[in-house]
Amino acid sequence: MKFGGTSMAGTERIRRVAGIVKRQQEAGHEVAVVVSAMAGETDRLVNFCREANALYDPAEYDVVVASGEQVTSGLLALTLQAMGCKARSWLGWQLPIKTDDAHAKARIEDFDSEALLASMAAGEIAVIPGFQGVSPDNRITTLGRGGSDTSAVAVAAAVKADRCDIYTDVDGVYTTDPRIVAKARKLPLVTYEEMLELASVGSKVLQTRSVSLAMKENVRVQVLSSFIDENAPAADTLPGTMIVSDEELEGSDMERQLITGIAADKNEAKVTLTRVPDRPGAVAAIFAPLAEQNINVDMIIQNVAKDKGETDVTFTVPQADLVRAQALLEERKETIGFYRMIADSNVAKVSVVGVGMRSHAGVASTMFKTLADRGINIIAISTSEIKVSVLIDTDETELAVRVLHTAYGLDAAA
Repeated sequence: MKFGGTSMAGTERIRRVAGIVKRQQEAGHEVAVVVSAMAGETDRLVNFCREANALYDPAEYDVVVASGEQVTSGLLALTLQAMGCKARSWLGWQLPIKTDDAHAKARIEDFDSEALLASMAAGEIAVIPGFQGVSPDNRITTLGRGGSDTSAVAVAAAVKADRCDIYTDVDGVYTTDPRIVAKARKLPLVTYEEMLELASVGSKVLQTRSVSLAMKENVRVQVLSSFIDENAPAADTLPGTMIVSDEELEGSDMERQLITGIAADKNEAKVTLTRVPDRPGAVAAIFAPLAEQNINVDMIIQNVAKDKGETDVTFTVPQADLVRAQALLEERKETIGFYRMIADSNVAKVSVVGVGMRSHAGVASTMFKTLADRGINIIAISTSEIKVSVLIDTDETELAVRVLHTAYGLDAAA
């Protein structure tokens, strides 16, 4: 069971979470719980790091931000004990959850579940802080924003759990954000592939890496709301959204939709390098240093070379990495040979996702025509087998999501 930041925001909500956990144990399950920091706490800790040093050392950043989950895991264990349950907290290094040394966005490499399984078999509820692990040189690492989801799936895979329940502030995965589109529908089943694309293009329900890990380890993941009545039934009977394999979805009686959902991400920033020499290796000189620093590049556009043998290269990075990306590229200005760097964080990525695209033509043209009809300009485009993404002006994000949701017939009946 995994509980997000809004579920853990204050002692009253932690008490509610403890009640949900206790019910699952009383139903006969062995339970492990992964918790996030209280809502807003990680942002507060990140701001402290930025105030201390704008170009902070990621290893020390991890020490600071990992403390949020340590607090909530201890508080939940205390609350469960007050309710008469046997419970204890386990920090990332005590299990241990072994990661690589990519601080602030570490990847889980190994998980020794022996002590955890023994504790659960003895009737103890294990409470584990999400988002954290330990590097090969025994330093605290964190898994990137939303990393508690990945921690939960890793725990589920390590103990071979029947299911991993992700409790959040929404009661499932919707066709789009219900706060933007009131007619968004909840989906009972979504495939790993679709959820992977939705998560990677801005759907905040699950972290991308948690979905890819669930897919690799074949962990059934259920998304549920923790904001349920005290007398509500246990999660086994609650209608959340189950993330499953293609085979399991094919075996259900659900009709396969052309488009599963629409996601928007405002945490994008666009970088343009002008007058880059048009020669072999020039593009590699731009993106190799970014890759070395674990900065993910998404959309890439290279303009047709001008007469002078020069070209402009535009790409997007997460907003959180923009300052570091700019500093890296500025350091290598002479090596790369660009004339000017222009950054713009007033952009958003809107994507349509669905495995039905594989067998249907015209999905992209519907998207482009719908946006054009509303006067929304497309800055960049990227595609995959089951996704089409466009980069647009931030101010037009909500309008784009609404018109596309209607265009693909996703609006729920009134």
